[in-house]
Amino acid sequence: MHGVLEESSRSLAATPQRWELYRLLSEPIRLRILALGAEEELSIGELADVLGESQPNVSRHVATLKQAGLVALRREGTRALVSLRDDGDLVVRDAIATGRAMCESDGSLKRLADVIRARDAIARDYFDKADASPRSKPDAAGAMGAYLAALAPLIEHRALAVDAGTGDGSMLEVLSPIFDRVIGVDRSETQLAMARARVKHHGLTNVTLARGELDAPEVARLALGKADAVFAVRVLHHAPKPAAVLGKLADLCREGGVVVVIDYARHDDERMREQADLWLGFGDAELKKLARTAGLHNAHISTIPARLTGNGPDAHLPWKMLVARRQKNG
Repeated sequence: MHGVLEESSRSLAATPQRWELYRLLSEPIRLRILALGAEEELSIGELADVLGESQPNVSRHVATLKQAGLVALRREGTRALVSLRDDGDLVVRDAIATGRAMCESDGSLKRLADVIRARDAIARDYFDKADASPRSKPDAAGAMGAYLAALAPLIEHRALAVDAGTGDGSMLEVLSPIFDRVIGVDRSETQLAMARARVKHHGLTNVTLARGELDAPEVARLALGKADAVFAVRVLHHAPKPAAVLGKLADLCREGGVVVVIDYARHDDERMREQADLWLGFGDAELKKLARTAGLHNAHISTIPARLTGNGPDAHLPWKMLVARRQKNG
């Protein structure tokens, strides 16, 4: 009897919290915020644009949802980013479904797609306008290729590597002496022009260049499900949807293949947005979550020493490396 009374007491104590939740979810704008947060992590400004509301009004409702533990709010430089917290509560799930129906009806979901496209356009325009003048011509590689070739036998599987977002092709110089075949992929013709010059300059005869998105038909024909290793060097912070990009990288791997991501750790240098950086780096937990979402396993994250990050405009930032594998079936 004592156990029953104790359980009843707990239920009565929980009742006000449930009624508070119902009251909280009676506001339509909050339902829409939950639904949009379930779709994508969005800044307060992006939410305001999508919802057609003022930023102060959106901030007020987000603060209420955060206090109730329904959304997560993280700071990235001067931006506040909102996402849905993982919650299996049936009432919350129903609220999200209702909010999504409202967003479909009022056009918010369509505007959300426009926001993602606008993110993508920032990086696309930046790299399409990159300088491909003769000053970008690569220097001689010296004996580095020979040193890398000497290391190649230590790698068990090295038939095919993919350099995703190859840019000016500098990573191709590293991969070419190690792997039998290398495919460099980029969607910018300006960037590929520089990569072609580099390939020709160094005589990288085992390198193939492909223009397009990572899931483009030509890329799929060359590499889908075939690569022993897929590299994405300083690519993820330009991606409008990093999780989607990591999923495409994983798709290029064969079973047991490895994805290697080199990118920035979390930082607060807003000046990097001038370099078309959509995200100011990634935390370790965030990278591991992205890897899990992409179906990658055994994720390992390490810090790249500052002495190895060169002397470019991002050399002062902290760099991280994620290594994870595509799981073998069976």
